[in-house]
Amino acid sequence: MIRDFIMKLLLVILLTFSLFASGENIKKDAYAEKPPKAKKTVSLVLGSGGARGYAHIGVIEILEKKGYEIKSISGSSIGALIGGLYTAGKLEEYKKWILNLDTFEVLKLIKFSFDSGGMIDAEKVYAKIGEIIGDVKIEDLPIPYTAVASDVKNRKKVWFQKGKLIDAIRASIAIPTIFTPIVKDKMLLVDGGVLSPLPLEPVASDTTDMTIVVNLNTNVHNRYKVKMPKEHKEQQNELYSEVLKYYNEASKIIGTDTPKKKEIDIFYVLSQTLDATQSIISEHDIAKYQPDIIIDIPRESCESYEFNKAYMMIEIGKMATRESLTSKGKE
Repeated sequence: MIRDFIMKLLLVILLTFSLFASGENIKKDAYAEKPPKAKKTVSLVLGSGGARGYAHIGVIEILEKKGYEIKSISGSSIGALIGGLYTAGKLEEYKKWILNLDTFEVLKLIKFSFDSGGMIDAEKVYAKIGEIIGDVKIEDLPIPYTAVASDVKNRKKVWFQKGKLIDAIRASIAIPTIFTPIVKDKMLLVDGGVLSPLPLEPVASDTTDMTIVVNLNTNVHNRYKVKMPKEHKEQQNELYSEVLKYYNEASKIIGTDTPKKKEIDIFYVLSQTLDATQSIISEHDIAKYQPDIIIDIPRESCESYEFNKAYMMIEIGKMATRESLTSKGKE
C-alpha cells in the first residue's frame, strides 16, 4: 500500500538526517574487553547495506576496546558515512543522536522532489552535515580514508581520497532514485554500493597487520538475539509513529495509486535489487582480495530502510565482531 511505501521512504532519509549531534549520555558497554597482548594494526573496510550499517558502529567500538589500531578506512555508502564520522572524531556524537532521535527535528527538513533524479532533495540535510563536520579535508584526517561512489554515466567507481569530507560522503550515500545524484566533472555520482559494496581495492596495498571487512549483505541466518532496553523500544516505536504522521502530506506528492500486494512496492523492489547485486559483487571481491577477517552481518537482521533499528544493529555489530575475532583466534 502507498501508506507502507511512504513510511519506508521516510525511514530511509533518517540515516542522513540523524547526524545532528546531541550531548545525552548513553550506556557504557557492559562487557569488559581485554586488549590483545600485541597491538595489531588494521585496514578496515566498511560495506554498504543501508540501515544494517549501524552495525559498523558496534564493530569499531569492539575493535578499539580489544586494542586494535585502525590505521586506514575504506567505505561505501553507509560505510563511507560511518567511516568518515569516525576519522573526523564525530562517531560518538552520531551514536548518541540516533539512540535519542528527535523525529520532528528530522522530518521538518524533508523536501520531496521528482525533477532532479531523486525523490528526496537533501540539500538542507547536507548543509546540516556540513555544519557538524566543518570544513574538513580528507587529506587532513588522522588516518587514510577512502569513500567510494558510483559514476553511472561512465560506468566506473570513483574514489574520494582528497577534498572535502562532506562532498565524499554526500556522493557515496546518494541512493539511486531516493536521493538526488551528484553531478560533478561530467560524472553522475550515486551510492557507492551500486558498483563497489565492499571496497577492498583501496586498502589492497596497505602494510597493516590485517585487513578486516564488514559485510552487510551476508546470506546467513540471523542467530543474534538482542534484548532491547525499554527506553530504546519506546524510542523505536515513537520514531515509526512520527513518520506515519507525515503520510498525508507526502501522499499528495507521490500519488494515491497502490500495488495489489503491499509488500511489493517500488521501494521494496529497489531494496531487494540493490541487496542482490551487492551480495554478488561482494562475494567476488572477497574471493579476489582475501581479507584476513570477515565480519558477517546477516542480511535478514533488518531491511536496508529500517533506520529505526539503530540500537539492535549496533549490538549485532558488537556480537558479530566478538564472534569473528574469537573464531580466528584474535581475541
